[in-house]
Amino acid sequence: MDAVSVNPMQLLPRWRLWVRRCAFFGLTFLTAGGASALLLDVLQVHGLSALELLGLLLYFGLMSWISGSLWTSIAGFLLQLTGRDPAGVDPAAVCGRALRTRTAIAMPICNEDPERVAAGLEVIWSSLARESECHAFDLYILSDTSDPVIALREEAIWQRFVATHQAQGRVLYRRRAERLERKAGNIADFVRRWGAQYENMIVLDADSIMTGSALVMLARLMEAHPQIGILQSLPLPMGRTTLFGRLIQFGARLQSPMLASGLAYWNLGEGNYWGHNAIVRVRPFARYCALPRLSGRPPLGGEILSHDFVEAAFMRRAGYEVRQLPDLIGSWEEVPPNVLDYAARDRRWTQGNLQHARVLRFPGLHPMSRVHLVSGIMAYLSSPMWLALLLLSSVVSAIESAKTPQYFVPGLRSMFPFWPQTRSGESILLLSLTLVILLLPKVLGAILAIRDQEMRRQFGGTARLCLSLLVEQLFSMLLAPSMMLFHSAFVAQTLLGKSVSWNAQDRSDRGVTLREAFARQKWQLAIGLVWGAVILRLAPQFFWWLMPVLVGLVCGVALTVWTSHSAAGLLAQRWGMLLVPEETTPPPELVALHRAQRTTARRLPAALGPTSPLRS
Repeated sequence: MDAVSVNPMQLLPRWRLWVRRCAFFGLTFLTAGGASALLLDVLQVHGLSALELLGLLLYFGLMSWISGSLWTSIAGFLLQLTGRDPAGVDPAAVCGRALRTRTAIAMPICNEDPERVAAGLEVIWSSLARESECHAFDLYILSDTSDPVIALREEAIWQRFVATHQAQGRVLYRRRAERLERKAGNIADFVRRWGAQYENMIVLDADSIMTGSALVMLARLMEAHPQIGILQSLPLPMGRTTLFGRLIQFGARLQSPMLASGLAYWNLGEGNYWGHNAIVRVRPFARYCALPRLSGRPPLGGEILSHDFVEAAFMRRAGYEVRQLPDLIGSWEEVPPNVLDYAARDRRWTQGNLQHARVLRFPGLHPMSRVHLVSGIMAYLSSPMWLALLLLSSVVSAIESAKTPQYFVPGLRSMFPFWPQTRSGESILLLSLTLVILLLPKVLGAILAIRDQEMRRQFGGTARLCLSLLVEQLFSMLLAPSMMLFHSAFVAQTLLGKSVSWNAQDRSDRGVTLREAFARQKWQLAIGLVWGAVILRLAPQFFWWLMPVLVGLVCGVALTVWTSHSAAGLLAQRWGMLLVPEETTPPPELVALHRAQRTTARRLPAALGPTSPLRS
């Protein structure tokens, strides 16, 4: 047997796999339990009311959620310090391996900007052409576009692309007449029609960029490890100029490699799939990963919207591994440019992830697959839980402020009063522990960047990196209350039966007007003002604890407008703030992307050529 065909998990005794996961879950719940015990000690000084008990349960659930992120970060941090995981997939082991199978690159699109799609495809295909194994790949543009004008532009660009690269028979365009089941149906249609010709398919989004070397490496790894059904790369954020986009981009770029390493360490062969920038083994995908239609009506019934988690769970149920590859270089994506577009994307994901509560009941799923499904649900359910905890704390504080201290218990004769007790030390310790759990992952990401001389330079140097981290944390704190209310509203709308419309994303660096922001967030402003006024009147001592939340809500409209414009983001760039390696040392593919975006529109032919696209 070829040495690189050995399953990496065979190198790890099963007991050590159990040790890893028991350590993860044990440390997660131990941390949450310790913090909750401190809170219980503070609350039960004067008796534990029903409201306080409910708040304690919410706090334990939320601390369990964020403690998981903490220990994942710590695991990733240690791995980044000490080297790769011996039980992980090693790209270095397959370098130079000749490919014996064919791989399809599939890009589903739907009413996207054709020029942006063309620019990305130009970069991907040109980069792939420089690889010796480029002959093993074909490209499929899978259109679900409903707008006939956009469809004509897609066809024209495709024809120009084929002619320019002499890629007849290797770059294919198909537009579906019946656009069933959205992206999942689009991919399924490709698999039914052409999947038998390929061993693997690499799924891209319309904003995905991957280098030719990364594409070839994914195919080599799938050949070397036939037990892997899905291999997910880590798409890094790039390309945004708005201040909001740069904030998200900087935070994700600093922490994502560390977090992905930690996830790969816990998950091993029971990883997850994010729906793009990943390679999928076609035959088991076709056989085992067909999505069922959930009983009942949308939003919790009908088509499964967030298909990727479910497809990963089905692939693992079939006996194939689902792996994450955090160390692969050359995989990128874009992030939304402003708060409102970010929230609009999360509205779709909220409904899709809440549907996973129905999927949890499916038989035969691996326990780790169920953990991933629960994590997806908690990503959005945590916001109404935080909101409920804050509201309960406000109510309890108002009740306690209205009480008159009783120094002598009625009915008892005593010459000594009962003095009110406080737990100031425990309260400070609890606050400190909560801040450590929330902030330590960011600090660890910064340490990894600073200790690497080249990475430190690419982030702008130690001083600018640390200052950027403080700026990003400040804006995260101010923007978090708005996102908490957005997500809480999305969860409520989904549970009340309001289904989401799934439209094409605006992938430009668009700014938000004051009118638009006020129309979308005026209710958040009203909640912040009323909430603050009530607390200031009834529990003024709690008002200062609540200030970060209230400031975020009251200033939410202004923050949305200000952070949505490129001028603020470009100013930060000129000051050397919020820099990421992809802009300080841009790889050739990203340089070519910006150049292609500027020139594609000018090269668009006025009329269609004689070639005709595939239609269904």
